[in-house]
Amino acid sequence: MPQAVAQRPRISGIGTANPKSTYTQAELLDRYRMTDPRIASIFENSHIDQRHLLLPDLDEHGRPVDESQGQLLVKHRSHGIEMASQALLRCLEDAGAEIDDIDYLCCVTSTGFLTPGFSALLINELGIPRDCHRSDVVGMGCNAGLNGLNTVASWAQSNPGRLAIMICVEVCSAAYVFDGTMRTAVVNSLFGDGAAAVALRADPRAGRGPAVLKFASRLIPEAMQAMRYDWDDDHNKFSFYVDRDVPYVVGAHAEEVLASLLEGTGVRRSDVSQWIVHSGGKKVIDSVRVNLGLTAHDLRHTVSVLRNYGNLSSGSFLFSYRQLVEEGRVSPGDHGVFMTMGPGSTIEMALLRW
Repeated sequence: MPQAVAQRPRISGIGTANPKSTYTQAELLDRYRMTDPRIASIFENSHIDQRHLLLPDLDEHGRPVDESQGQLLVKHRSHGIEMASQALLRCLEDAGAEIDDIDYLCCVTSTGFLTPGFSALLINELGIPRDCHRSDVVGMGCNAGLNGLNTVASWAQSNPGRLAIMICVEVCSAAYVFDGTMRTAVVNSLFGDGAAAVALRADPRAGRGPAVLKFASRLIPEAMQAMRYDWDDDHNKFSFYVDRDVPYVVGAHAEEVLASLLEGTGVRRSDVSQWIVHSGGKKVIDSVRVNLGLTAHDLRHTVSVLRNYGNLSSGSFLFSYRQLVEEGRVSPGDHGVFMTMGPGSTIEMALLRW
């Protein structure tokens, strides 16, 4: 195992960014004049204290301006570039690297569609080398951060010593529909805006970050329609949909994905001391905790990110990872598991070793 770890790509830096504007759940209920007790209960029992959101200005009647799909795409692009740039620069500083060091850039998003995508836009915006290899992962949802990390780790593995970057950028407020229904209330009570960047390099000198050892993935076809982002004819916009049974679907299949991840590695479940799970919502977190036999301490960073940021879609797990790094309690030889879940329905996992 030590030799294999030395050859694997290692996380060498992390950086995150959010809009400056924050809202409590009570402030959002008041701003959008949502008075239905059932909707209020969803917001109030979400275990979210605040979220960073880019909301429209109020009109002359004190109501938020209704944004067209075109305006939402402009928001996705402009604020996405801004947040992604901030996260990337902080990541590079953490990794002790410069813009010119970037050899591969992968951008992940699900809150808008752009062509050219964020990778090209950021290369132009920040002066990243024009010959930088790149990819864009679009539309995969909350699980997509680990799908992107898999691609980035594979590239880093094939190009030892060269710097690869993944950026998850989600302007979830560019995908909101407010119509007073329970369907949209579930989504509107949950998601926040944010970006997270992570640096990888297959180099023993890459720093103290963990080596990425293995990935595991599982698609659950019978729950294909449980999480969707599709066109809403009533509002002429794209709109999220999350089925109420999603937590139970994820929990019921988590064990088999973990078994697949650990198979053949020599790592037992009891060897895993660090758990970074996507902050998908209180019921999702509880379902994962129960089905994998985890403790509240194991999921402390997952719960903290949900409480202070909401669900940040593909970048949520990197916000939790940043908190783990800042906590400073990881020891050499520790094993960790990253876990994300999203549309498909899909569960993704990665095994790491410090």
